[in-house]
Amino acid sequence: QVQLVESGGGLVQPGGSLTLSCAASGSSLTYYHIGWFRQAPGKEREGVSCISSSLSTYYADSVKGRFTITKDITKGTVTLQMNDLKPEDTAIYRCAVDGSWVNPDYRPDTEGCREADFGLWGQGTQVTVSS
Repeated sequence: QVQLVESGGGLVQPGGSLTLSCAASGSSLTYYHIGWFRQAPGKEREGVSCISSSLSTYYADSVKGRFTITKDITKGTVTLQMNDLKPEDTAIYRCAVDGSWVNPDYRPDTEGCREADFGLWGQGTQVTVSS
């Protein structure tokens, strides 16, 4: 059973940066679609950024221009570079994946990040943006 491990969360001041990483134990994420979702206290979970196996990407409007999702083919991992962080970015961030063979035509740039498109989820990492 593939397990996802997120890392890179923490406490940062407004305007700061963090890099989240998502890796799969015993496997590579090269042939997976990957999504980053977040949930703040009292709010619904939202799709932050997704990347397909064909490297099509999606960003929520709230993070466009500040966050960058990247798939490292050689390492088989995915990172979410978060710059110019704001207090409203505070949340638990979880990565989620689904095999590209399940939905080979998935295009985040036109379909967005939908929870239903992802079947395996990590435990999450806390990101807190506060002065």
